[in-house]
Amino acid sequence: MSTSDAAPAALIVHAHPEPHSFSTAQMTTAAAALRDAGYRVDVLDLYAEEWNPILARDEFTQAGGYFKPQAEQQRAVKDGTLDATVKVHLDRLLAADLLVLSFPMWWFSLPAILKGWVDRVFVMGAVFGGDYGLFDDAALAGKRAMLLFTTGGSRESFQSGGAFGSMDDFLSHIHRGMLEFVGYRVLDPVVTYAPAHMTDRERAAALDDVRKSIALIAANSRPVPR
Repeated sequence: MSTSDAAPAALIVHAHPEPHSFSTAQMTTAAAALRDAGYRVDVLDLYAEEWNPILARDEFTQAGGYFKPQAEQQRAVKDGTLDATVKVHLDRLLAADLLVLSFPMWWFSLPAILKGWVDRVFVMGAVFGGDYGLFDDAALAGKRAMLLFTTGGSRESFQSGGAFGSMDDFLSHIHRGMLEFVGYRVLDPVVTYAPAHMTDRERAAALDDVRKSIALIAANSRPVPR
């Protein structure tokens, strides 16, 4: 955990397969804004790293018979046998005061590669369960998390009475069921609606809005010592 005399740390986990996408430009804009605000920024680009999203039996050295993934995670934490790549990502997660999940909204949720990152890196016994509880008693209590994403639909389509309904309804399973579940205080998301339908000038203005939003979040979200 960062102390008062150390720069806070942010981990951005990015999930878009195209490095020239607006989503990637949005992520790099957010990273620059956090650095400008005094954060140490660590970026995990899941597609660039060819991250394997599958939580499988073969990553556990002692899994045999009936396979219960979370029980194997707990045992691997206790025995020090976590998959090496998962352990690296877990350590980077635990070192961060702020987690930013960066992605395009696909099928009203996270891309599969990012959901698989959560499956494998939100390790039972390390971030919740075992010696930890849930929510305010989980390992990441006192830290912050937020979503940074794009949509295909317009802002109006994600409002109550719109074509898709309220955005809050689509985010609750991520905010409550993933982030708050392991202890995070969830900040307001930063969303760019329908960038594919914008002009180049509008996209540039949208990136400037992202920069301003992240700067404001950074200024108001310094780590809280536990």
